[in-house]
Amino acid sequence: MSHIAVERNRRRQMNEHLKVLRSLTPCFYVKRGDQASIIGGVIEFIKELHQIVQSLESKKRRKSSSPSPSTAPSPKPFQLSPKPDSPFAFNTDQFKEVGSCCNSPIADVEAKISGSNVILRTISRRIPGQIVKIINVLEKLSFEILHLNISSMEDTVLYSFVIKIGLECQVSVEELALEVQQSFCSEAVCV
Repeated sequence: MSHIAVERNRRRQMNEHLKVLRSLTPCFYVKRGDQASIIGGVIEFIKELHQIVQSLESKKRRKSSSPSPSTAPSPKPFQLSPKPDSPFAFNTDQFKEVGSCCNSPIADVEAKISGSNVILRTISRRIPGQIVKIINVLEKLSFEILHLNISSMEDTVLYSFVIKIGLECQVSVEELALEVQQSFCSEAVCV
């Protein structure tokens, strides 16, 4: 009898913890109510929060290293490589995602394959017309935008796209990240 009571208590605690996790996670991260979906959604949410924290820390470092607020930092060469500590390089025995990062002082761009879709996230300061430039790049590369989420805080903006890979699409996630990164640059800087 005590084993049954212990197991019942364990299940009750697990269900309570899952309810708390689900209540703390935005609804679009959790598609179904089963345990695996809740935990998977929480993982995605934490990865996105981690990305925002990293970008805010990067922005803080950029501000502290620039001589004056009116002087924009000169762009450095792009870094195109999946980072092991990136939220998109999440890797376990049961779950592996293919992703790529393309970061510069102007913007951080990350792309990952998720089933037949690609999740694309960019974070940068607000640049008028930038969203139109990104959409043009995606359409040029034969991607179909399924979902777009725009989050902003002060002068920083996060664009999160869910895009469907078109039949004509012939680019890798690395090439996609680079193309989107280049849309942030003025023609004079990128040439």
